[in-house]
Amino acid sequence: MYDIIVIGAGPAGMTAAIYARRASKTVLVLEAVTYGGQIINTPDIENYPVTAHISGFDFSTKVYEQAKDLGAEFVFEKAVEIRDENGVKTVVTPKNAYEAKAVILATGSENRKLGLENEDALVGRGVSYCATCDGNFFRKKTVAVVGGGNTALEDALYLADLCEKVYLIHRRDSFRGEEANAERLKARENVEFVYNSNVTRLIAEKRLKAIEVTNRLDGSVRTIELNGLFIAVGRVPENQNFGSLVKLDESGYVIAGEDCHTNYEGIFVAGDTRTKALRQLVTATADGAMAATEAVKYINNL
Repeated sequence: MYDIIVIGAGPAGMTAAIYARRASKTVLVLEAVTYGGQIINTPDIENYPVTAHISGFDFSTKVYEQAKDLGAEFVFEKAVEIRDENGVKTVVTPKNAYEAKAVILATGSENRKLGLENEDALVGRGVSYCATCDGNFFRKKTVAVVGGGNTALEDALYLADLCEKVYLIHRRDSFRGEEANAERLKARENVEFVYNSNVTRLIAEKRLKAIEVTNRLDGSVRTIELNGLFIAVGRVPENQNFGSLVKLDESGYVIAGEDCHTNYEGIFVAGDTRTKALRQLVTATADGAMAATEAVKYINNL
């Protein structure tokens, strides 16, 4: 029996573990893949207080080591269900079942796909969702990035240093990401912007060879020959396994306010997986601290 089980080892989940351990609560962190979450793939974090530049990998590793040193236990298994029996929460994985007095959901999100034919089959054959993971394979080649948020802009900047040509394709005529990143891209001679457009077809033999891009305003279709396509069109929250207990909005995010309380007693939520106006590293860690603090209060009042 743990005091708190944290589901997810991204910045929110690991920060929750730190705060829970500092309150002398026993903590188990369950993570399906590896620690770090989405931020682990960011090459350079520039907007987190205290440090002007740090890689996502280094940041995540430091937080992980801090939580471990404080005594948080990490188990790399995917949580597939939460059961509640007389106030005891049982978190089920394909291998085991773990009990706790409180649960913090910090599941983050997964890559949103374009939904095109052969998209899954071409992953690793020209299609990627992680520029920092796969960008080096396309050194001095031609690639495209799809998206208009911070991730897409950061991916395009990273690839512009490696690739001969980078197309940045966005369905609108302006970006949702930070203006500073957009201005940096506009200064790159090897970056071409393709506005008001969607990728509508992947052209491939054994590997991706080209894409068809359709203009949303006039319906014109353009074929762009390239070697790689990096998709950065957002994330999908990974809450489907817990919707029977906690309320989700129409997009699948856990409905919760700044206090990180869900509708279900003893279950809290932190990070990108909850309804919120701003999804950034700093808000994820803030959520982790808040969720752990509220979980500790809940346990102390049992």
